[in-house]
Amino acid sequence: MLFSGNTQTLALRENVLELIFDSQSSKVNVLNKEALAELGDVVTLLEQHKDASGLIVSSAKSSFIVGADITEFLGYFSAPDKELGDMLNRVNDLFNRIEDLPYPTVSLINGDAQGGGFEICLATDFRLAESGAKVGLPEVKLGIMPGWGGSVRLPRLIGIDNAVEWMCTGSVKRAPAALKEGAVDAVVTADQLAPGAQSLFAQCADGKIDINKRRALKKSPLTLSPLELGMAYQSALGVVGAKAGPHYPSPVTIIETIKSHAGLSRDEALPMESASFVKLAKTDVAESLVGIFLKDQHLNRIAKKHMAAAGKVEQAAVLGAGIMGGGVAYQSASNGVPIVMKDIEQSALDAGLDEVGNLLNKQLTRGKIKPAGMADVLNAIQPALSYGEFNDVNLVVEAVVENPKIKQSVLAEVEQNVSDDTIITTNTSTISVNLLSSALKRPENFCGMHFFNPVHRMPLVEVIRADSSSEKAIATTVAYAKAMRKTPIVVNDCPGFLVNRILFAYFSGFDKLIADGGNPQQIDKAMEKFGWPMGPAYLLDVVGLDTGKHAAAVMAEGFPDRMSSGEGSVIDAMYNAKRYGQKNGIGFYKYELDRKGKPKKLPDPDGDAVVHSVQPSGQKEFETSEIIERLMIPLSIETARCVEDNIVGSPAEADMGLVYGVGFPPFKGGALHHVDKLGLAKFCASADKYEALGPLYHPTDSMREMAKNNTGFYATHTSAAKGDKS
Repeated sequence: MLFSGNTQTLALRENVLELIFDSQSSKVNVLNKEALAELGDVVTLLEQHKDASGLIVSSAKSSFIVGADITEFLGYFSAPDKELGDMLNRVNDLFNRIEDLPYPTVSLINGDAQGGGFEICLATDFRLAESGAKVGLPEVKLGIMPGWGGSVRLPRLIGIDNAVEWMCTGSVKRAPAALKEGAVDAVVTADQLAPGAQSLFAQCADGKIDINKRRALKKSPLTLSPLELGMAYQSALGVVGAKAGPHYPSPVTIIETIKSHAGLSRDEALPMESASFVKLAKTDVAESLVGIFLKDQHLNRIAKKHMAAAGKVEQAAVLGAGIMGGGVAYQSASNGVPIVMKDIEQSALDAGLDEVGNLLNKQLTRGKIKPAGMADVLNAIQPALSYGEFNDVNLVVEAVVENPKIKQSVLAEVEQNVSDDTIITTNTSTISVNLLSSALKRPENFCGMHFFNPVHRMPLVEVIRADSSSEKAIATTVAYAKAMRKTPIVVNDCPGFLVNRILFAYFSGFDKLIADGGNPQQIDKAMEKFGWPMGPAYLLDVVGLDTGKHAAAVMAEGFPDRMSSGEGSVIDAMYNAKRYGQKNGIGFYKYELDRKGKPKKLPDPDGDAVVHSVQPSGQKEFETSEIIERLMIPLSIETARCVEDNIVGSPAEADMGLVYGVGFPPFKGGALHHVDKLGLAKFCASADKYEALGPLYHPTDSMREMAKNNTGFYATHTSAAKGDKS
């Protein structure tokens, strides 16, 4: 053994050097400070063995290297530019020294090789991947870009167009796709990785493979004429720039960086990559997106703690075969949990199965599933008109009409037809789970499981704890949500739970602004400029004004001081005019199907007339900044209230609920993260400008205390990941 450390070992066997990454303190390999320091010692030893036949770089874990340790990166992000740049230079020097070794080098990729983990692979001469391996450079998802040579080596290896797609989307490539594009040299079974490396070394020794020629490709300027480079740049910039939008600078920066160093050698290009990395790392967007990443990890840790008490869900059931029920059935069956889909009407079952079929056909068209896979999903869904198929059901999702009496009746009925330990959940968006639990003889086996529409796209599931819910009921529901590849957040019962309670504070701000003369189109544009995927009027049209009216009534009853609009709200007016939004083609906007069959929103004077009917003083134009304040202040205060009222366990969970549940702009980091960035003192001062509008705009005592003490909901990035308050 030439070297044995806490993260890697180096051995010489039959004149072949074997570098094995195997962290002793983690389940996965990461390139943290310790690993990079040990790699420095290893590279020095590698340079001393000039007569070796070759170097094999591999992993003893189930994955190769999952990337850098982002929690350590945060310290560099907040450090002076030179300190961050020096770190990048040190790592680049290590990777360059590996690339320049006087013998062939090969990476044996198993599992995931992401970010820095794949950049070290790019520095070796060859990359052999086992068939289940996945590789990629996903840094763009954190608001940054590859910083250890990825933007230099990958374009020279697979071409600008492919490299831009890899880096600007942050997509993960499975081994066969990576092989097709030239990022790996072969895809083999796991037991053929080592023999494959030996074969490559032999071919190099025999002169069948010219190592110097391969290295020159990655170390030389790109072989494109100025015209070809310009065309590639403009094409990539047009596509990526339009998709990224103005709020996410990293995709465009990646393209511009590649263009800037395309005509340079490796050693000249790497400093340009480092300079771009440093620039991106200092942006608020990177700070927010890294925070989102860490908060997501926090949610996973919470879920794992809950799941320790979970029962098995080997067979599920959903009651109600509408769009929601069909979506639940599809999501469950697609992820390996067979499900019974029950309704009282055959036509409803047919509609539910049609919904599943439509979703599968879209997957087939996109090449995400094969016909055999479609058949497997359909076979895992058992339609039923009775409870005869419920004998082996471990968990039931009730998804019938949003009416408390109907739900209570259905829940009591299903309880009589399942085993005593079956967990029963209700997919309700507004009805109190405590109220619904009163219909059950075994309320300890009951909780809420609120999916967001459309089920297959929205990542969040609210798991709602009733006062009577047992830990097993919560844990099993969390485990089922995770099995469905959803992100569960456990919340306590209150009107609207977490997400809808906050969302309807936002809608209440919208309603007040409309009453004061706001224009829905102008409001939508302002909130989209802020970063929302759609403004509040458009969102209400998508949700449905009938659904909105029902939920608004529940919120008004639960929080009359803040969310009661009295008579004449714009939601009521739209509902009374039978303008329900996209579901019947008219709401704040009117809708026509485009060539792809999707509803396209258009201005509608008739909708405008309904808006004017609730504006006694007429319509006027507001400054964009005032529109944003009048909607974001109520949303942010209500988010803080949910944390203070223990509806949700931490600021991190509250923020992620909004990001995953209603599309809060990720680059803002969540409502409470956004408030922290503004500063509590500045936020409270802004809110005080609207004090006369009522309690909806009154910060809580705790918020004012934080403003006074110059603290916030998050002390640091690390505490944000843990959900700790300052």
